Amino acid sequence: MSTITQKICLLGDFSVGKTSLVRRFIEDKFSDRYLSTVGVKVSRKLVEVKTEIETHQINLLIWDLEGNTKFKSIAPSYLKGASGSIIVGDLSRSDTLNNLTQHLRLFLEINPHGQVAVALNKADLIPPEKLAKLVENYQLNNFPRVIGVYTTSAKTGDRIEQMFEDISTVLIPAVKS
Repeated sequence: MSTITQKICLLGDFSVGKTSLVRRFIEDKFSDRYLSTVGVKVSRKLVEVKTEIETHQINLLIWDLEGNTKFKSIAPSYLKGASGSIIVGDLSRSDTLNNLTQHLRLFLEINPHGQVAVALNKADLIPPEKLAKLVENYQLNNFPRVIGVYTTSAKTGDRIEQMFEDISTVLIPAVKS
């Protein structure tokens, strides 16, 4: 079984839950305390992805980028060489959802062949009837590099494992081609 290393960047406005999503995925933990990321924090996790042909081990290098607007000028240097991105918005703050396309465009400008998952985070805070409407409004179907839009909750862990597994799976062909 071969091991592939892939860089994934988490992008989004401040306080949307990027660090909490990474912590839930890596350590299966959640904290209500808000800790702002300064610059970038790199985590790693080895995941196994089974395809029809074989099983692959992927060493995910997960770059959690600061969401502060002052950071935007140096963000491109951190994004270089990434195979994938998870763009995160906070379902309880519409301004962060409106900025999803801006983050998506920035990532794809630097990595035009990159794959993207969109995390509509903090789904546990939204009533189900309102959640369906929000998800419908932020599908980002006009971007062919978007593999899916996921309603996530770092607090409950909902859909986080699935999102990381899905993006890992689509990154396998990028290595072989």
